[in-house]
Amino acid sequence: MSVGRGLFALVIAGIAWGTAGAAASLVFRVSDIGPLSLSFWRCAGGLLLLGAAGLLRRRRRASGGRVRLGRVVLLGVALAVFQTAYFAAVDATGLAVATVVTLGTGPVLIALGARLTLGERLGRGGVCAVAGALAGLAVLVLGDGGATVRPSGVLWALVSAAGYSTMALLARRWGRGGGGDSVTTTVWAFGVAALFLLPLALVEGLLPHAADAGRVLVLAAYIAAVPTALAYALYFAGAAVVRAATVSVVMLLEPVSAAVIAVVLLGEGLTLATVTGTLLMLAAVAGLAWVEARGAMAARKAAAIGGPARSAGDVRAS
Repeated sequence: MSVGRGLFALVIAGIAWGTAGAAASLVFRVSDIGPLSLSFWRCAGGLLLLGAAGLLRRRRRASGGRVRLGRVVLLGVALAVFQTAYFAAVDATGLAVATVVTLGTGPVLIALGARLTLGERLGRGGVCAVAGALAGLAVLVLGDGGATVRPSGVLWALVSAAGYSTMALLARRWGRGGGGDSVTTTVWAFGVAALFLLPLALVEGLLPHAADAGRVLVLAAYIAAVPTALAYALYFAGAAVVRAATVSVVMLLEPVSAAVIAVVLLGEGLTLATVTGTLLMLAAVAGLAWVEARGAMAARKAAAIGGPARSAGDVRAS
């Protein structure tokens, strides 16, 4: 996948992720299911859908994608920690603080991790984009000034950010190595995450009770299909070819899409904080995408120019 297609895949994944919160809130309204159980069913549903997609792909190709078990286990555990710790943070300190700490800390941890483990640099444009994205996120989720900060919730949010950062860095490193494909990777990751979450979901209560079981089933199917199976496959495909810090900023489209859904579909008021934060984050995403695309184009030009020169030099030296 090219860098441009990778960026497009990440944009679609971020928008799809933003719909998961609205769908989950509707599930919580009409049933007694808990966040751990919903997270388990989300992973199990994504596993089934992507497993079926993988089988169809193998029928059309001679061989399927290969994976390294150790890396996929780490990726699946990071995925489960990211989702579960975030739900715990929301429960402990509220949606606003949990979101700003998790998604605000994520880009910083990823930028540091990418610099230390992958040798990636943001540059001035990237630093400005990250700062603008964090400012927009803070305005978006804290603009109403009604947040309540609790240390336990902040701790869970930091754990969630660490899980998300690990997931992003592993996907980027894996993509550099050229091993496996996005569908195979995501299938294995969801399998590990589902196994990790199953005992916790059993303790919480695995099966929901609801007066309108059909509505719960439709919403759960949507969560498993669009913001899970589709979005994570696109995420891992894009994260393999785009710089890790850029991935973390582009994925801030999730709270932007969630804010738009809240206004358009759930009837929440359109505030100045919502508009300002959304515009800041969209500008940051667009700016960083432009920096990434320009860097990829410059690298291709340098390779095209430098390739023949190095070959000629080798001939002269021999």
